[in-house]
Amino acid sequence: MSLTLYSHPFSSYCQKVLIALWENEISFTYRHLEEPGAAEERAALWPLGRFPVLVDEGRTIVESSIIIEHLALHHAGAVKLLPEDRNAALEVRFMDRFFDNYVMTAMQVPVFEALRAEGGRKEAAMAEARQALDTAYAWLETRLSGRTWAVGESFTMADCAAAPSLFYADWVHQIGAQFPTLRAYRSRLLARPSFARAVEEARPYRHYFPLGAPDRD
Repeated sequence: MSLTLYSHPFSSYCQKVLIALWENEISFTYRHLEEPGAAEERAALWPLGRFPVLVDEGRTIVESSIIIEHLALHHAGAVKLLPEDRNAALEVRFMDRFFDNYVMTAMQVPVFEALRAEGGRKEAAMAEARQALDTAYAWLETRLSGRTWAVGESFTMADCAAAPSLFYADWVHQIGAQFPTLRAYRSRLLARPSFARAVEEARPYRHYFPLGAPDRD
């Protein structure tokens, strides 16, 4: 087996894949994108400019959810990140998309605006993010009621997506006290060894966060 991951520890989508790898103790070569030559190698493999990128025995796999599904198919471990039951797997995929599309995407709006040279829409972008995130938080507060993890009692791909999504979203617009279930879920994710490792390995790069990383977590 020869796996190589082109990744950066501060990237939310890279963290999502790293969690999956570490959950099942899958061996891989970590090509940190700040290492000499790594960014150029990644660009040659996937010229669209996104990461993470996984190479498995010469095959290039992209997009975080697809990478995790590939790992589940070809490098399965004790932690079943995708259940075998098709209906249960469908909910995992749905929750995975929810966290990526309605939490992470909303969080990134003011982040990307802050990175712009002019940044003329910073306040408007932040207002949009607060509204979108509060809507997502309220939905999750109900959806997660009675559950340990995103789809029940088993840790899955949905939780791999949830961990960095909620981690960074809370930095942009803190999860309020009116969402105790969601706050408790985020705390459980932070305590999970695989995500705790991702948080620690990303800690030296917090100065990259353009809105200013809060002094917590």
